[in-house]
Amino acid sequence: MSSNGGLRVGIFVFDGAEELDVVGPFEVLSVWADHSELRPTVSTFSWDGSGVRLSRGLRVVPSRSADDVGPLHLLVYPGGIGTRELVEQPHHLDWLRAMRAQTPVVAGVCTGALPLAAAGILAGRVATTHRDSFDELVQLDPSVMIDTEARFVDDGDVVTSAGVAAGIDMALHLVSRLETLAVARAVRRVIQYEGATEPWFGGTPGPGGTLGHPIGGDAV
Repeated sequence: MSSNGGLRVGIFVFDGAEELDVVGPFEVLSVWADHSELRPTVSTFSWDGSGVRLSRGLRVVPSRSADDVGPLHLLVYPGGIGTRELVEQPHHLDWLRAMRAQTPVVAGVCTGALPLAAAGILAGRVATTHRDSFDELVQLDPSVMIDTEARFVDDGDVVTSAGVAAGIDMALHLVSRLETLAVARAVRRVIQYEGATEPWFGGTPGPGGTLGHPIGGDAV
């Protein structure tokens, strides 16, 4: 997934996105950029490039708009109360389908799984979301097989996480998968995300997925 320009990671931000859904993965992936030979670039983008107000009041000024973010290797789609409006917007779901078609990995954090389901991206897949939103996910697409125990589910080209802080676990897993376990451990050490065993506190592979590198050896 590398290119001469390095990996490109985009985190979509919108009004009503949950703060930690955005900044948790952003922190992990940005620290990864400091330790990676793949030279990833990590940027935030909103629909029109304007600033957004997250669900608890934090304001974010993104780097780009959806029109100028360019091709991505990894798209991170946060959750939050704002997803309930987005699942009702056909043009947004069309855009999400188009992004999925051209992006090797799409990662939904928490209720970021809801627009993915509404766009048909989770059809017939194993996935997860915030535990309070399992019913919403099934209503949007009854074919989704929900893992109610996993912190995140890796189904290959689509990865989903459980609620809020689980997005950090998922981001660490993605670093391990896209580069190496050693680099993921280095990132974990920098951000001092400690206190449980690997693989990043409870991931589950979907039928088409993987949990990346074998886990073992000393603790991070």
